[in-house]
Amino acid sequence: MFKRFLNGKSNTITSAAVIVASFSILSRFVGFIRDRILAGEFGASDTLDIYFAAFRVPDLLFQLLVVGALSASFIPLFTRYVEKKQEEKAWQMTNNLLNILAVVFGVFLILAAIFAHDLAPLIAPGFDPAKQSAVADMARVMFLAQFILSISMVYGSVLQSAKRFVLYSSAPIFYNLGIILGAIAFVPILGPMGLAWGVVLGAILHLLIQIVGVYSLGYKFKFTFQVKDPDVKYTLKHMIPRVMGLAVNQVNFLVMTILASTLAVGSVTIIQFAYNLNFFPVGVIAVSYAVAAFPTFCELAHRKDQQDFINAFSGTIRQILFFIIPASVLFLLLRAQIVRVVLGAGAFDWEATILTADTLGLFALSFFAQSLIFVIVRAYFAKNDTLTPFVVGLVAALINVAAALTLTQTYGVVGLAMAYSIAVMFQLILLWAPLRARVGSLDELRIARSLVILSTAGIFGGLATQGMKLIVVKVITLDTFFAVFAQGFIAGMVGLAVYVASAYMFKSEELSEFVRGLKKRLFKKAHPEETVVTISNQ
Repeated sequence: MFKRFLNGKSNTITSAAVIVASFSILSRFVGFIRDRILAGEFGASDTLDIYFAAFRVPDLLFQLLVVGALSASFIPLFTRYVEKKQEEKAWQMTNNLLNILAVVFGVFLILAAIFAHDLAPLIAPGFDPAKQSAVADMARVMFLAQFILSISMVYGSVLQSAKRFVLYSSAPIFYNLGIILGAIAFVPILGPMGLAWGVVLGAILHLLIQIVGVYSLGYKFKFTFQVKDPDVKYTLKHMIPRVMGLAVNQVNFLVMTILASTLAVGSVTIIQFAYNLNFFPVGVIAVSYAVAAFPTFCELAHRKDQQDFINAFSGTIRQILFFIIPASVLFLLLRAQIVRVVLGAGAFDWEATILTADTLGLFALSFFAQSLIFVIVRAYFAKNDTLTPFVVGLVAALINVAAALTLTQTYGVVGLAMAYSIAVMFQLILLWAPLRARVGSLDELRIARSLVILSTAGIFGGLATQGMKLIVVKVITLDTFFAVFAQGFIAGMVGLAVYVASAYMFKSEELSEFVRGLKKRLFKKAHPEETVVTISNQ
């Protein structure tokens, strides 16, 4: 039974999204424990500023060379081979791209490690030479972690293509557990460098989980290195614009780090913690649905089934809105409680809490835009268009840089979140228009109807949340962790209950669809295809 659960195939977007979201929630909670341990131990300090800054170069290379190659071409290719019953060809492509990617990425990482001390001043120009040197030393260790993750991401892409989302979604949990172990067990022995080795341990655990998944599908490793293979050429063709698009997106994070390094001590830590909290609803909701929907988008685009493609796109957008609207309301109204509960321990003082909460609130204003972008970009990829997201991303990045340079002068670290939210809202608008011109109607009337219903329900839920906050504070003195947690939890649950009740009263189509998908996943009888463990028998 447990083996069937691990290898079960998800045949609908909603059921797949439920799986990905469920594990994502668990992963995010483990991530919150990670951040609480880091915040309590080090606070908004030089140590965490160095730690987060050291992530930038390894993560930049990882996003460009690994994610760029896999997200743009691997899943569509693998899906196409499986649909044609060419499983052997799918595994050959997997091994070939894995080996080429490992060699190319490994060379870049070695070069980056050699020149790490030259790169550190570019990433953190506001740090003094000692802090920049520490950034370089920590980054060198993290390069090893990113190499391991690059291999794991290839296997993860296989699991996505095969719609085996359980093991794929559980890997980040073990990654965060590795970082936690680093903070608890390695730091007392190795000092701050133990944080970096914790990342390496997390990457190893991430890889081991993915290996279990792909081998259960019938995969066997073979060393092939055919750079002239048509699949490699296809990958490079679609990778280049995707890499440029990711490079543009990474500019947003680099700008935040660079500018934060010039502000008060702890600003890099505050913007990173606020973004981590911001990414909880976006990751759980939007990324889950985008990951679940992408193989379906690819199948429908390959079959040139335009109407079903539009229906799948519209349904995914509306389901995301159903969840992200109340999340936006709750994170905006309960931002101080969230930050205090997750991070408010030990060395993380009240001033840092307020700054992080204000930064989180400004991120929350763009939850909807951040979320929908994940789906729209994958719709472009399914249509073999990686250029449009790049051009739009470039414009958005320029907006972000200009706004950040202006707003940080007045608002400090909070201005970085303001600039980011402004940029992603423009990015959403600029992505929607070309896709509509290509596909035709994107079912906007249906989406607009849902938006009105869900926004109205969100207003009612927000009023209930705010009212309950005021009631609870009269009963409970907010001077302990549990008191703050109780206020946020009670107010949030009441707000969510009112939101769901309002959506039900207004006959929300998305609420009904989610309930149907949940019932289908949890209560349906077993079917033979759900227990298959090899691709050849799908």
